Amino acid sequence: MEAFQQDSGIRFSNEAVLFEAFTHSSYVNEHRRKAFVDNERLEFLGDAVLEVAVSQYLFHRYPKMTEGELTKLRASIVCEPSLVHLANELQLGTYILLGKGEENTGGRQRPALLADVFEALVGALYLDKGLDPVIELLEKVMFPKVEIGAFSKVTDYKSQLQELVQQDNAGQLKYDIIEEKGPAHNRIFVSQVSLDEQMLGEGSGRSKKEAEQQAAQLAIVKLKSED
Repeated sequence: MEAFQQDSGIRFSNEAVLFEAFTHSSYVNEHRRKAFVDNERLEFLGDAVLEVAVSQYLFHRYPKMTEGELTKLRASIVCEPSLVHLANELQLGTYILLGKGEENTGGRQRPALLADVFEALVGALYLDKGLDPVIELLEKVMFPKVEIGAFSKVTDYKSQLQELVQQDNAGQLKYDIIEEKGPAHNRIFVSQVSLDEQMLGEGSGRSKKEAEQQAAQLAIVKLKSED
């Protein structure tokens, strides 16, 4: 954690919360005799903090954008592929605490895990210092990329599916996690996406986000094949 703080220039008052941000559930499972806590709660908080910080930035930066345009742009910024890019830029994979099984199966490079760690880091920074330091971090690593349109090319199948459905006013999309398989440190999630109770696609992944993205991708293929 000291190496991360030196390399990133981000200094925490409470290093315990930083340690938690980089602790994967697989590490906790392999060290059950110690009071380690995984980063899933911080990921939950960081996801919400990112939504607020990015929304505030876009609201002030693009005063002529409509609500729909702002929503679409925000979705492309905070989706998993873009967060993975930012995590790699900060080399977050270097610092993650992983169990041996997750390490041996390439967890340090797994997109869903990297995106989760970025969100957990944001959550930890918010808890430690508040919203302003989060915005300072995003001003360094995220907002300049928005300015040059870097996120407009990011593949976010959930946003694409939402846009496709809205074009025809076809109804309401709903995502459900219908199954969770495997041990806690190697969980597989299965997601279904439905349109007004009609199932469009089913996907699986190592995180809920990954499963939902795959389900959305398959739903897009199905809808376009029916046109």
